[in-house]
Amino acid sequence: MFLAWKEIKHSKTRFALIIGVMILVSYLVYFLTGLAYGLAQDNRTSVDKWEADAIVLTDESNTNINMSMMTIKQAEEVTADETALLGLAPSVIRKKGETGESSKINATFFGIDPDEFIMPEVIDGRTFENDDEVVADISLKEEEGIKLGDTVQLAGSDKEVEVVGFTENAKFNVAPVLYTTIASYQEVRFEASDNSENGRINAVVVRDSSKSLKDVVADSDDLVAYSIGDYIFKIPGYSAQVLTFGLMIGFLIVIAAVVIGIFIYVLTLQKTSMFGVMKAQGISSGYIAKSVVAQTFLLSAIGVGIGLILTVITSFVLPAAVPYSTNWLFIAGITTLLIVVAVLGALFSVRTVVKIDPLEAIG
Repeated sequence: MFLAWKEIKHSKTRFALIIGVMILVSYLVYFLTGLAYGLAQDNRTSVDKWEADAIVLTDESNTNINMSMMTIKQAEEVTADETALLGLAPSVIRKKGETGESSKINATFFGIDPDEFIMPEVIDGRTFENDDEVVADISLKEEEGIKLGDTVQLAGSDKEVEVVGFTENAKFNVAPVLYTTIASYQEVRFEASDNSENGRINAVVVRDSSKSLKDVVADSDDLVAYSIGDYIFKIPGYSAQVLTFGLMIGFLIVIAAVVIGIFIYVLTLQKTSMFGVMKAQGISSGYIAKSVVAQTFLLSAIGVGIGLILTVITSFVLPAAVPYSTNWLFIAGITTLLIVVAVLGALFSVRTVVKIDPLEAIG
């Protein structure tokens, strides 16, 4: 380690270039991973908030909640420790600006019973109490400037709702969620509200880890229960997005790791004559090899560490509209992989060090 550090301090420019390459490579990998993970999370955060075990949809819906439609009477056939009715209506809302002009925002209405477990925690304001009130995702406040007490109108409709509260991490298919009553959801979806047993909803969310999924819908042939994990993976576009970004990030990590390994190998070859002199002075190949590995570890740790710090700083200054999210498990895995591959490149270079003939290298 002493020899490795002394050489780094002696040849500052050369090693600064190598560290610079590692900083840029690691920064790119970290940042793209954060973007990919954030975009994927924007498809599912509202579902994760349920902390549920399963979701019940109609058999004909093919796991597409937008195509699932059941009556409240059918929903009552679901048996579990806890159940919650859910109506879902993709929509477009209008927000009137100070100049009188209105902007259109894609959103999703969730019709729920506020007394059931899928009611989100309100972090600002209060829970909705009637059909013309909603609790909205906080992104509408941060990105669109919507405040408590503001009224938004449904595009193509005269219906208006008042924002009385905000919750966090509530997006579905990248659109912010507006939580309201089931009657209000039916008015948004069907232009009429019906709280009778014939009123329609999209799904039943279930908490019951003790039962099998078949037992949950045992009394109905028209309903199918899916585990939350299976349902999330089948959200339209989610699986394709995750697989695409996953392969892209995976190939990027592999390519970055190979580039780092090649840099280390070329650096070792450039020092062949120096290693020959050291061997002629009686310094063992084992000591030189350890110095090469230690030096590589230092360079990769410094470069990757600075890249990570830059990524964290960048995440604090990004606009709220950018879907960036940090997963520290992914970060730890990428950091370990980059450093390990760099060290493996150094170990490959050790073979060159061992084979160096002092007379050949000097002369």
